[in-house]
Amino acid sequence: MIKSLTLTIALATAPVLALAEDEFGTLNPDEMTLGRVMENIRRGHTDMATCASGYFITKSGRHVMARELFETCAEAGYTGAMTWMSQLDNNGLGGDYNPDAAANWDKRAAEAGDPVGKFNYGLDLMRGHGVARDEAAGRALVDEAARDGLKIARRLQGADYDLDEVTPDADNWKYAPAF
Repeated sequence: MIKSLTLTIALATAPVLALAEDEFGTLNPDEMTLGRVMENIRRGHTDMATCASGYFITKSGRHVMARELFETCAEAGYTGAMTWMSQLDNNGLGGDYNPDAAANWDKRAAEAGDPVGKFNYGLDLMRGHGVARDEAAGRALVDEAARDGLKIARRLQGADYDLDEVTPDADNWKYAPAF
């Protein structure tokens, strides 16, 4: 009976003990939760696992939250987060449609050596989308991305740089000349 009562009391107080704080911090903190990821971001703690979580956040439709995470990670130098910021800006997800900001994120990723950034900024330049049109510079970046092993860049080269090869026709309105 005493053992049973002791066990009942121990089990009833276990959640309280698990959350107890002392001068060393929180015992058993949340580690693999969305709340923890965003807490890390708001504290400026970026690491690969935290920044990669943005993919799942944006795919779940939480674009404002994804934007907060990706922007923090991009500012910390994660080029994958830069290309995601471009995608959010280019599609008006979690903020306004902003091709200039999208091209700027692509440029930053390209300048940091990211193959996807090179490819995307090359497309921006070839289209004149968010940046002044410069087809030669755009092709050169696509070629760099292809040399870096990016398959979609090789596909574009194989199609003689026909942008319809890599762009869904549903997006054609974005890339039409404004004049």
